[in-house]
Amino acid sequence: MVTILDRTASPAQEGEKRVRHPEKAHRPDTEVLPKPDWIRVKAPMSKGYLETRSIVKTNKLVTVCEEAGCPNIGECWDKKHATFMIMGEICTRACAFCNVATGRPNALDPDEPESVGRAVKEMGLSHVVITSVDRDDLDDGGAEHFEKVIRAIRAASPLTTIEILTPDFLKKPGALERVVAAKPDVFNHNMETVPGNYLTVRPGARYFHSVRLLQRVKEIDPSMFTKSGIMVGLGEERNEVLQLMDDLRTADVDFLTIGQYLQPTRKHHKVERFVTPDEFKSYETVAYTKGFLMVSSSPLTRSSHHAGDDFARLKAARDRKLLVAAAE
Repeated sequence: MVTILDRTASPAQEGEKRVRHPEKAHRPDTEVLPKPDWIRVKAPMSKGYLETRSIVKTNKLVTVCEEAGCPNIGECWDKKHATFMIMGEICTRACAFCNVATGRPNALDPDEPESVGRAVKEMGLSHVVITSVDRDDLDDGGAEHFEKVIRAIRAASPLTTIEILTPDFLKKPGALERVVAAKPDVFNHNMETVPGNYLTVRPGARYFHSVRLLQRVKEIDPSMFTKSGIMVGLGEERNEVLQLMDDLRTADVDFLTIGQYLQPTRKHHKVERFVTPDEFKSYETVAYTKGFLMVSSSPLTRSSHHAGDDFARLKAARDRKLLVAAAE
């Protein structure tokens, strides 16, 4: 998964040394637990990985894959999977789990939608994921920019399916409706964690607002696939995860991803524990019994991992469900 962040800073700003997480600088270092064997991966050295790394370095691109230390970087870069992060590389929020830089963002790049559309076409992508930083500084939270990017991709590469992973557009009336009207194929908004953790893990967000956002997508367009993901290992209890599943099913969410939280630095929220593969498998089994069309639950699961293959499986699962309903 080549996650490309647009860079909109001026040359002067590029040359400046800035603190990546000023809000975390004063915090004491957290304990780092040793990783168990099941979450270790081999160092990426495949031909495809090296080619992708060369493209990234030659074009001076910044990738979430590298900065977040994603364990799937070898596999995804080998396959040249792509996720584009739009609207800059500086987030207006400071979630305790996230390694994206926080601060005051730069102005939107008006040429970005066409640039993304052109890149999708040139890379020959059959499926693309579009995500962004939180832009609470914008009146619409960046909804219009999402719309423009989706339409630019449709114009440049009509056969490419589009998955968006959006912020919550908190306190931005009409923003969600605008994005849904642009007709992405999959609307993803991650819950990230159980409600009891929101004050410490995701303080700028509101749990039930995120649930309602996903529910609202289905109300506007019942045919649109919806998706959400959480991290475990943040101190949640099993019953809290099961309740979250119920909340998402109440919102008619189709696809659930569950992965192990890995802390980016000692200043971030610590890993409370490493959830075992058997526990992940149990979550998957329960989630399917609750009615999700698709579930991806494993230590290395990430929201956009295998997104293209999963979209094909998601469509097939819906088709099967419709056939069964028609036969009854």
